Amino acid sequence: MKSRRSALPLPRYTLRKPLASGRYAYFFNPPMWAKGADCPVKPEALGTDYEAAVRRAEQTLLPAFDSWRTGGGSDMVPIGVRAGTFDWLVSIFKSHRAWEEIDRKTQRLYEQGLSLVANHVLKDGARVGSKQLADFTKGFADAIYAKLLVVEETDGEGKPVKRERRRFANAAMTACRRAWFVAQRAEERKVPAVNPFAKMGLKTRSVGRAPRETPTATWLELETFRMKALELGHPSLATAALIAWEWLQREEHLFGAFEAAHYRPKERPNSVRIVHPKTGEEAWWPLHDERGELLFPELMAELDAIKSRTLSGLMIRRDRKDRKAGVPLPWITAKGGLDYLRATVKEIFRAAKLRDDLSFASFRHGGFTEAADADLTDAQLRAAGRHRSARQLPTYAKRTRKQLIDVAQKRRAERTNTAHLSE
Repeated sequence: MKSRRSALPLPRYTLRKPLASGRYAYFFNPPMWAKGADCPVKPEALGTDYEAAVRRAEQTLLPAFDSWRTGGGSDMVPIGVRAGTFDWLVSIFKSHRAWEEIDRKTQRLYEQGLSLVANHVLKDGARVGSKQLADFTKGFADAIYAKLLVVEETDGEGKPVKRERRRFANAAMTACRRAWFVAQRAEERKVPAVNPFAKMGLKTRSVGRAPRETPTATWLELETFRMKALELGHPSLATAALIAWEWLQREEHLFGAFEAAHYRPKERPNSVRIVHPKTGEEAWWPLHDERGELLFPELMAELDAIKSRTLSGLMIRRDRKDRKAGVPLPWITAKGGLDYLRATVKEIFRAAKLRDDLSFASFRHGGFTEAADADLTDAQLRAAGRHRSARQLPTYAKRTRKQLIDVAQKRRAERTNTAHLSE
């Protein structure tokens, strides 16, 4: 049975456990076979600070464990990152300005991929991260990829099952390629010019396998989810689901960047500011048509209520006040993690007896499907999804506003017609 991955990557043999306070405690727990072999590196509580826990595990405990495992015996002195190793290359990448320019979601994916490669243990017992960059040939990179591509798990009956994780392995190689190029530019005398992770010819899926599609929610499933979310005490998620449907918003923007100041600010009281999370392209959605009629009456009523008690900061927050902070915490964590949000959304889906393959992203896809069913033009769909180039947006500003009004009106009409036909 596949286990859920943490929103934050953890070193080998490092676990996290939820606390009653809502925080996590971290523990270093060597494997059972090592305990039976009298390993001198013992289980250890690492506290509740993520950065400190990772630093302790990676710079002290794991090097000591690897030294014992490879026959170092008494060589138990903690070591840091050695210059010229893959670990050192990763540290150069993450301290470079190029890292700061990467959005939080991509940073998290890069961290997971780089950690996966660096912590892979070779036949000689050494970590890939401890290897010198001179050892990284194209063949070595291909061999690492082949090892990471397939993972062995256990099914519900405890039987071993091999599973291909092509998307995850591809993402890891992409992160390594980017890290190598950035580090080579920063340390061109120490990092080899030939990037072994470049031009690997990665395939996005196995031959004959259909591309994975995000399940699309229906309007009825959206309404069912919203009612159950309210019943379970999560009105913020009920409103967020409607925003994703109406304004085609991704989770990263909705929970990590949509602020109270973006909704009906004093200078634009009849608009809401929506930003494309990948390109930073901005669009002001009109909230009224030319006659002053509300385009999103249900959603506006909920957002008006939220804004009446939210002076600044994120618009969509958790529904209960944190005992220490005294205010509701964001759904998205400081590292851009959405695991807690997604787990809560999944609980609502199951409580509402909806399809188990649905996710929060299904509401955005449902909104796009509704738009397509409403016979919107290609230009209107691009305007609604903000898939137009930022360079072209000022040229089409007036046209885009009219398109957005048409989008809302046509979709509401399609929604009404569909409901009428289903009766």
